[in-house]
Amino acid sequence: MSIQALKDLIPDYGRDIRLNLENVLTTDDGAPGLTPEQIGGVALACAYSSGNRGVIDGIEGEFAAKVGPAVVEAAKSAATIMGMNNVYYRFTHMVEDKEIAKLPARLRMNVIGSPGIAKVDFELMSLAVSAIEGCGACVNAHVHEARKAGIANEGIQSSIRIAAIITAAKQAIAMK
Repeated sequence: MSIQALKDLIPDYGRDIRLNLENVLTTDDGAPGLTPEQIGGVALACAYSSGNRGVIDGIEGEFAAKVGPAVVEAAKSAATIMGMNNVYYRFTHMVEDKEIAKLPARLRMNVIGSPGIAKVDFELMSLAVSAIEGCGACVNAHVHEARKAGIANEGIQSSIRIAAIITAAKQAIAMK
């Protein structure tokens, strides 16, 4: 499958999403501030996070061979570890009992320290998934790390634009 095949799955009520998919994921200036490998990695992490087979197949078909197996594996790891962390840390920031929030997480997160790819690329993937999952604490932590690694606001915004578009594609397909 490819981006075109993914676009073909999106009904007419999602035509803006079809246009945005092509723009953000397939043009040279669609995701300013990101390298082609970062675009592919962020898109893959968001697709895996979506859980939608059509989205996953389309994004994998477009990017898996271009970015290579290490990035694909890291994208799966980012979607998985953020699935856990976003629930946990969103809870610790929502709970009114701040003593609970102070307790150690006691959750293994080794992949964050050793993702098998450039740390900054993994941070961008984790940022995008955290935005999808709505964890403000994780979003802020990943923005901080991305900036520390030299990613400008434009690159951070591009990661979130990719997350938004892939999430919208999933939604459009689900309503079909």
